[in-house]
Amino acid sequence: MGRPLGQSGNAALRPKLFRRKILIAAALLLLFSAADAEDLVVGVSAAFSGPSRGLGIELYRGSISYFEMINRQGGVHGKRISVKAYDDGYEPDSAIQNTIRLIEKDDVLLLFDYVGTPTVTRVLPLLPQYRDRDLFLFFPFTGAQPQRQAPYDKYVFNLRASYREETQGLVNHFLEIGRKRIAVFYQIDAYGRSGWDGVKRTLAEHGLKMVAEATYRRGTPFSESLQKQVDILKNAGPDAIVSVGSYAACAAFIRDARNSGWNVPIANVSFVGSENLLNLLLESGAKAGKNYTQNLINSQVVPSYEDTRLAAVREYRDVMKRFSQMPPAHLMDPGYKPLPYSFVSFEGFLNAKLLVEILRRMENPLDRKSLRDAVESTGEFDLGIETPVSFGPEKHQGLDTVYYSTVENGSFHPIKDWNRWKQ
Repeated sequence: MGRPLGQSGNAALRPKLFRRKILIAAALLLLFSAADAEDLVVGVSAAFSGPSRGLGIELYRGSISYFEMINRQGGVHGKRISVKAYDDGYEPDSAIQNTIRLIEKDDVLLLFDYVGTPTVTRVLPLLPQYRDRDLFLFFPFTGAQPQRQAPYDKYVFNLRASYREETQGLVNHFLEIGRKRIAVFYQIDAYGRSGWDGVKRTLAEHGLKMVAEATYRRGTPFSESLQKQVDILKNAGPDAIVSVGSYAACAAFIRDARNSGWNVPIANVSFVGSENLLNLLLESGAKAGKNYTQNLINSQVVPSYEDTRLAAVREYRDVMKRFSQMPPAHLMDPGYKPLPYSFVSFEGFLNAKLLVEILRRMENPLDRKSLRDAVESTGEFDLGIETPVSFGPEKHQGLDTVYYSTVENGSFHPIKDWNRWKQ
């Protein structure tokens, strides 16, 4: 006797249903692949691990959180912005390898949010080699000169002010309050020398020279003693220190200086990462029963994220609350605690906001050939910080403003009166 009609029919239908599901799945896969292929892919190489990881992580967080908000709103011209990121650990060789991979394998639309002078300066020579791809580096987290000068300036768009502008402002403020004996503590590489050169140039304009200098190796951890560098500078009797380094080493230098009873004003440039620096000093100071944050001055290239008068600050704080993102886990050292707000993530937010505005003004944001014209010909950008951003054919730096902050009640606040350090 044959099978009941119902069973026989179901058995006959199963292969057809299975094939139909396969075809539907394949069609959906093709659909999503096509959508992904039209993403606006930006490429990032930054320090997500190692002693300077806080810089890469927080810059990424500020940018990717803004992109997340834009994507949920429909993207740019209907296309999502996606970030292809690689960790370089703040090491130049890794940054070079990552960049080649981003260009040749990932075929990114542009390079974005690179972190650090030693990495960026080594990547710059690659850009002319790929001139046929019309590839540009947007808004690197460095104030060094090489990407602001020929032959590389035409391949890079900077948002932030330069280290020359930061150090010039710091030195001039110290001179105005009678602190003319200035020494420099700096990272012995392209980054440190860039800041060192800025201090030297500004002092020379006033007929002065730095009274002493001391260096440290890139990658120096907070746990390492920098007492030798403290002694070198202290013996020269400076009125102020300009420090050009990363947060772990600069915090160690400040700790050892204060432990030596030396309370001279110490100023850091923006790259230091103010909140990461401050957290190390607060934690170690609490354990030692000491205040390591007195007479601490940091220059900044974005306004204070506490200044809620500014539209961009209000938007940034809202974005970080509602759309906060982290880098992929495989890029990061375990145990990193993200900061609610920081100057670094605020800068990343502004970088992303400006990039989105540029892409929106392009008729075809997938066309790399029109990127340069889109940036150079659009006039002023209003980012909501009360200072317009502008670019032009001979102007690839959007902002020149430098801000200054000091620690009050456990956090950084704008400096209202430099006379508190008057000599």
